[in-house]
Amino acid sequence: MAKLNKEDFINSLKEMNLLEIKELVDAMKEEFGVDPSAVAVAAPAAGAAGAGDAAPSTVTVSIADGGAAKVQVIKVVKDITGLGLKESKDIVDNKGVVKENIPAAEADEIKAKLEEAGATVEVK
Repeated sequence: MAKLNKEDFINSLKEMNLLEIKELVDAMKEEFGVDPSAVAVAAPAAGAAGAGDAAPSTVTVSIADGGAAKVQVIKVVKDITGLGLKESKDIVDNKGVVKENIPAAEADEIKAKLEEAGATVEVK
């Protein structure tokens, strides 16, 4: 099997949808016994220390809790992501990422929609 270089791997990720990326992360957890998302979260923190108090230019919106009206939250996630109903339900049930690397203003809009539907949302 040919070894992928970093650029090829990143280009492959760009072609995947959120569900496919989640399945890849789960497979990496199983295969290597590590959580790659923990490494991804730790890496920006080190770079942000030198940046001072400047706000990040892009953020990630994720579900912290689906809330009591989970069906409404799933519908909102489906509308925001364009994913199918099952994939949207998986995001809500697994407290997954709704959108990544988006401007803070867009994240605020998404957060407002999800909270209106009853979800608890994290913006990182």
